[in-house]
Amino acid sequence: MSDVTSPVETEPFPEDHERRVGAFRRLYRGETQFDFVGRRRWWFGISGVIIAVGIVAISINGLNLGIDFKGGSSWEVAASGVSVSEATSAVEAVGLQQPVVQVLGGRTIEVQADLNNLPADQKAAMSAKVIAVLAKLGHTTPNQVSSSDVGPTWGGEVTSRALWALAVFFAAVIIYISFRFEPKMALAAVLAMIHDLLITVGIYAIAGFQVTPDTVVAILTILGYSLYDTVVVFDRVRDNTRSVAATGRMTYSEMVNLSMNQTLARSVNTSLVAILPVLAVLVVGAEILGATTLLNYGLALFVGLLSGAYSSIFIASPILAMLKEREHRWASIRQRLDARGPRSEPVITPAMAARESSTGASKAHVGTASGVIRPGSAAARVAAGAPTTGSAPRPRKNKKRRR
Repeated sequence: MSDVTSPVETEPFPEDHERRVGAFRRLYRGETQFDFVGRRRWWFGISGVIIAVGIVAISINGLNLGIDFKGGSSWEVAASGVSVSEATSAVEAVGLQQPVVQVLGGRTIEVQADLNNLPADQKAAMSAKVIAVLAKLGHTTPNQVSSSDVGPTWGGEVTSRALWALAVFFAAVIIYISFRFEPKMALAAVLAMIHDLLITVGIYAIAGFQVTPDTVVAILTILGYSLYDTVVVFDRVRDNTRSVAATGRMTYSEMVNLSMNQTLARSVNTSLVAILPVLAVLVVGAEILGATTLLNYGLALFVGLLSGAYSSIFIASPILAMLKEREHRWASIRQRLDARGPRSEPVITPAMAARESSTGASKAHVGTASGVIRPGSAAARVAAGAPTTGSAPRPRKNKKRRR
């Protein structure tokens, strides 16, 4: 007889398995173990640099507000084949200061300028000169040039209403998440949305993009998107708090990392599905087809969606972990685990957690192999030497006999 034994097929260890498959395959199989919370200084540092540069740009140049916010005059004329540089040179030649020229739909030239500081007679004269120049560019009569004026009072009302809309949105978010989840999750979500707002405003100030009412609508849209992705992650964190972390074998930061890895594929897919159509609107609609009316709305959406996808993964959850680690329960768990020294059991992966929750009879085996034993589960009863079927016997109370 031969001494050679047949090999036994065994499941490879998680670290060996991760080396055999690619990063994208591990992502969609739920086998990633990225440390989002442990590298939070890197994520906060990147955001801090962008926000700081944006604040400097705002303090030096300010925001390029449209006439709907600061007031001013606007003129439009149909002029095919006229470039922005040609129209800008023509209106500047008649004395118009700091004009904002756009080509709408490839055919219409729009010129905006602030004439509110001029006296009424000078304002009317300047408007007549601009109308005459635009009529010449469009090879038409001055009657075909449309003009409109926005006073500074009306622009101030638009700005005030936009700020009120943001305030009401933040208040509604705080109230909903506080009751639906908990106040610390609401604080983390609001800080992430403020992060998105500062990033978007900073990039607008750095690049000099014009801020219009479409920009405000787009900002409210991206804040809602960022909140949606954050709530998905927080819902998973809450579920894991009730199940996986109930044994006290994981710190809150480790449990947040587990939740992030479980929802990472969904977050990536959601971000790509939202960003790619907006990018198509910017490239195809605004640049190729000349529909520049979509530029202000699409640009704010694109910048905000990128910032929202980043904050929901790298900002909101690490902030939540920092806030929760200060609670007495989680601080004591961390101290107890740190006092034991390096832990020998492997870190549970999303795939291991999914197998543990989906298997029925093999719950005890999976829970023990992953290092997580739920209280009252079959694994806990086996470890205690109790039968796995039926209800556990209740301890009898010692009654004293009366003499």
